[in-house]
Amino acid sequence: MSALKIKKGSSKHSAYNLRPTFSDTQERHTLTVLVDNEAGVLARVIGLFSGRGYNIDSLTVAEIDHQGHLSRITIVTTGTPQVIEQIKAQLGRLVPVHEVHDLTVEGPVVERELALLKVENAGDKRVEALRLADIFRAQVVDSTLDSFTFQITGTQEKVDAFADLMRPLGLAEMARTGVAALSRHSQS
Repeated sequence: MSALKIKKGSSKHSAYNLRPTFSDTQERHTLTVLVDNEAGVLARVIGLFSGRGYNIDSLTVAEIDHQGHLSRITIVTTGTPQVIEQIKAQLGRLVPVHEVHDLTVEGPVVERELALLKVENAGDKRVEALRLADIFRAQVVDSTLDSFTFQITGTQEKVDAFADLMRPLGLAEMARTGVAALSRHSQS
C-alpha cells in the first residue's frame, strides 16, 4: 500500500480548503461612519472599539447635516484585514449607524489634519523655527517675546515631520485635530 500524498490542511475527503487564509500584517485604514447626531452615539461607537481591544489612532466627529441630525465620525485604526472587516461589520450593526465606508479601499482619498504647536525659544533657534515654518507652510497664529504658536495643516506625516523638527527648537505643547478625510470620487 502506498502512502497518500495529501497537501497539509486538506484531505482526500474534504471539499473545502482548510488552509488558513488570514493575514497577520497590520494595515492602517480610514473609516467614515454616518450616524444620528444624538446623545450616546459616540460612546457606543467607542465602546465597540474598547470592548474588543481595537485601537483608535485618530478620531474626529462633527455634525454634517443640521436638518437631518446627522454626524460624520472619521476613525483611523490599525489591524489585520480580518479585524478591519470585523470592525466594519460590527459598526454597521449599531442602530444609529447609517453608513460605514472604508476610504482606504474605496479609492483615492484626501486626508488632512490640523495642528497647533507652541515653540518656546530665543535667538538663533527662534529664527530657525520661523524658517522651518515657512518651508512647511505653517502659519504663525500667536507670538510672544519667548514663543511662537504655529498652525499647520496637511497629512499626518507632514504634521509629524514638522513636530519632529520643532522638538530640538523648543516644542513645548502640541494640539492635533485628528484626521478629516473625504473620498475623491463621487458617492452617487
